[in-house]
Amino acid sequence: MQPALKKALIITYYWPPAGGGGVQRWLKFSKYMRSNGWEPVIFTPDKPEIVAHDESLAKQIPEGIEVMRTPIWEPFHIYKFLIGKKQHEKVYSGVLVENKKKSFMQTFSLWVRGNLFIPDAKKFWIAPSITYLKKYLATHNIDAIVSTGPPHSTHMIALGIKKHMPQLPWIADFRDPWTNVDYWSQLNLSAWAERKHHRLQAEVLRNADKVVTVSWSWAQDFVNLNVRKDIEVVTNGYDHADFESGDVVLDGKFTITHVGSMNADRNPHVLWKALQNILKQNSELEKHIQIQLLGPLDNSVNESISSHGLDKFVTKVHFMPHREVIQRLCQSQVLLLPINNTPNVGGVLPGKLYEYLGAKRPIICITTTGTDSERLMRESGAADICGYDDVPRMEQIVLSLFEKYKNKQLNSEPKGVEKFARQNLCKQFFNLFDSITIKAK
Repeated sequence: MQPALKKALIITYYWPPAGGGGVQRWLKFSKYMRSNGWEPVIFTPDKPEIVAHDESLAKQIPEGIEVMRTPIWEPFHIYKFLIGKKQHEKVYSGVLVENKKKSFMQTFSLWVRGNLFIPDAKKFWIAPSITYLKKYLATHNIDAIVSTGPPHSTHMIALGIKKHMPQLPWIADFRDPWTNVDYWSQLNLSAWAERKHHRLQAEVLRNADKVVTVSWSWAQDFVNLNVRKDIEVVTNGYDHADFESGDVVLDGKFTITHVGSMNADRNPHVLWKALQNILKQNSELEKHIQIQLLGPLDNSVNESISSHGLDKFVTKVHFMPHREVIQRLCQSQVLLLPINNTPNVGGVLPGKLYEYLGAKRPIICITTTGTDSERLMRESGAADICGYDDVPRMEQIVLSLFEKYKNKQLNSEPKGVEKFARQNLCKQFFNLFDSITIKAK
């Protein structure tokens, strides 16, 4: 007889029908939890202000799991009014400006976000959620909880529960940093607001039974805060099931594909310049090249493409369901992975990186030396790596890949990537759960 599954309450802002990168980690973990002895119980907002809807992801939710949805009030209608958006329009991160240069009102709204909505604009969901979950936990058996952020309001909900039920094991899962996030300086925080952010972050770090993040450098950044030393790393990954669609027919064109949002920090200037230089001398490349950008683009990206004379080679798709994204990755000749050119670049390992590995296509990775992305790409042998400003190196990479494409030799067999399969990562995560629940007893 199989032992009864232990139950884990997962507090997440992102859950289907939400699309995009934020939903993938715990949607995928939930698929494999039962095989690791755990039953997921999802707590998520009802009708949140999400940018992308992907109804296809609902098919991946494990059959029969409990999903609790509670109302949330978010101040985005105020923000939309201030920046002149209509109420039905979606709002992207304040660091991504789609159609024009950032206006005064956008800058002001970003200041409001950082200084008044602490830890984030989901803060009004915290108190009602704590009240709701305290009542729920009084009548339902839960063996552990996990909060996954951003938004970091999820951690504040878990902190409130932990203070009420200190015996209940809790893991705080940071998919991105808090005070070390790449756009931190753009929030223009007052000294008071910065102190409050740091104080709340320290409370979470101090009170959680385990703290998990997704990269080794970010784990060290948390250690450097001198709140606790035992930060665990469970990276993001790829799901084998997403890549089991049968034979793949590669694009006839020499396609270079990027998936996901591309803000100003990810704008691959070095690629645009290298392509401009090559196309002036190589008419053959002009006949074959096609650049596919699948996701929202910062205005600076559109301007760069135009200024380098590349518009006619670029296809832009604002949003695409995840299953179609995977298909495009597998069909593309080359995948583009620009890593954020920001102070915390060391720990930036985008979720798409692992799906690129799963697609087994050659990768152009734009990063700097000594980063986790460079380390992972070199270990796997999956990518050609170029610095942010090394145009000659980028020209060499593009011409080499194009030559292999013409000779039908453009392939990739990344090494050692099985450890990034979601099944294995789920086992790693729930080994942590097992250790703290045993300790709690």
